[in-house]
Amino acid sequence: MLVLEPLRGLRVVADPAAIETARWHGGDVTVLRFAPDDAFGIGAEGVEVDDADAIVEAEVGFSGARIAIGDVVDHLEWSLPGARPALAQGSIAGVPAKLWLAADGDVLLVAATAYADELAGRIP
Repeated sequence: MLVLEPLRGLRVVADPAAIETARWHGGDVTVLRFAPDDAFGIGAEGVEVDDADAIVEAEVGFSGARIAIGDVVDHLEWSLPGARPALAQGSIAGVPAKLWLAADGDVLLVAATAYADELAGRIP
């Protein structure tokens, strides 16, 4: 059975240009851009962002799992983006979730932790 583990990192809400040029610190940071002014740096231990009004907080509300795209494609209710890297968001197996499609082919399934068990139970 699929297991989604807690994802830890930093959430930044700031001017889109400031997020674009942010300097993320940590061993292996993956930045998910939820919206132009909202980013989640998975694995980030620090971030430098050039916006005096930026909000930077620890993010603990998401869980995820590395998966093969074939394991989830039949559960999508939308088309996958053609270009990589990409963050795709929508209903997966009837649960709100996200897919990070890395340029190297890596796929990260992400859901709010409150939905993680439900999503895992719907994907064999």
